[in-house]
Amino acid sequence: MRTRRKNTVAAAVAVAALSLGLTACGDSDTDSKGAGSPTAAQTLAGTASKPASGTAGTRSAGTGSAGTGSAGTGSVDPAASQSRTRDTSGGGTASTGSTGTAKVPACTYKDVKITMAKADETPTEHIVLTAANTSGRSCRLFGYPLIAFGDIQTAKDIPAVAKSKPSTPIVLKSGTSAYANVRVALGGVHEDNKVVARFNVNFFGADGPAEGSDVVTAPSGRLAVNEAAAKTGYWTYELRSGADDF
Repeated sequence: MRTRRKNTVAAAVAVAALSLGLTACGDSDTDSKGAGSPTAAQTLAGTASKPASGTAGTRSAGTGSAGTGSAGTGSVDPAASQSRTRDTSGGGTASTGSTGTAKVPACTYKDVKITMAKADETPTEHIVLTAANTSGRSCRLFGYPLIAFGDIQTAKDIPAVAKSKPSTPIVLKSGTSAYANVRVALGGVHEDNKVVARFNVNFFGADGPAEGSDVVTAPSGRLAVNEAAAKTGYWTYELRSGADDF
C-alpha cells in the first residue's frame, strides 16, 4: 500500500513538472514572436510615419519642387525680380531710388516750359501738353496739369482721368519732357464752347497746388473749349495707348 502511494505521488509530480515546462516554453515562444514579428497594424503605422521619397522630405531641404527659390537652392522668378525693381525705383527714367525721388524738388512754372499741340482731328477734341524741363536740374511733376481755360480765379476746374495716373513718380532730368493728353470738346457743332487764345497751367507741389502758372498760347490763334466736357490726363513720360485715351 505504501509503495503504490509513493509511486502515484512520484508520477503526479512528474506530470506536473512536465506540464510546467511545456507552459514555460509556450510563453517564451509567444514573447519571442511578439518582439520579432510586428503585427499588421504596427507595420501600417510604421509605413505611414516615413516620408515618401522625393516629396515632403526632399522639399524640406529646399531642393524639391516646393523648396525651389525659397531655400536658396532654386532659381528666382525673373518677372518677380523685375517687378520688385520697378516698384522700388520710384524715379522712372531718372534712375533714382525711392529715397532719392523724395528729395527731388517739385517742378514749378519757373522750371518748366509748357507748349500745346492740337490732335489731328476736325474739329479739335484733344490737345497734348508738353512740359519741358528748362531749369538745368531735375524736378518732379506731381499729379496732373491744373488748367484754367479763362480767368484763373473763376475758371472751372478741369478734372483728371484716374486711369491715366502713372504707377511711378514723374521725375524730369534737365532737358527732358513729360506729356498730358487733354480733352477740350466733344466735337459737336452745337456744343456750348468758348473760344480762347491762351490759357493758364499751374502745377502741384508735394502738399497741394503751387504758386504761379505758365501761360500757354493756343496754336493758330484760338481754341474752342467746352468746359463741361473737358478732362485732363496725368503727367507721364509718354502717351500710352489705352491709359491716355478718353
